[in-house]
Amino acid sequence: MAKVYTLAEVGEHNTREDCWVTVFGKVYNVTTFLDEHPGGDEILLAATGKDATDEFDDVGHSHDAWAMLEKYYVGELNKSNIPTKNIPSPALLPTKGVDHRGKKKNYFVYVIQFLVPLIILNVVVAFLSKSSAS
Repeated sequence: MAKVYTLAEVGEHNTREDCWVTVFGKVYNVTTFLDEHPGGDEILLAATGKDATDEFDDVGHSHDAWAMLEKYYVGELNKSNIPTKNIPSPALLPTKGVDHRGKKKNYFVYVIQFLVPLIILNVVVAFLSKSSAS
């Protein structure tokens, strides 16, 4: 069984030499990751002592970032310390090829949404050019 920490206990680990954060009710010791964090260590240090779920979620971390969290896991946050609006159902947690909101990543749709209007515009321009030339 995982160790359970209060938010106050997590908040005691708020230095560069000892930095813990909480995300979706889990506690992570990210001390060794501070220098590697793409956003800089200040972001992680600012996230200590509070539930950083919203901040983590707003950035839209990749599947790889979610997977990396597991090696820093140290325990669970006491459930009475977590705002319930932030805890996703297990079905909404990330899986490969799916973002954390459960929407399938499909870049093809974005390309089509861009290309179809351009194709239509080209067809109309070509038709109008051919009509005016006659």
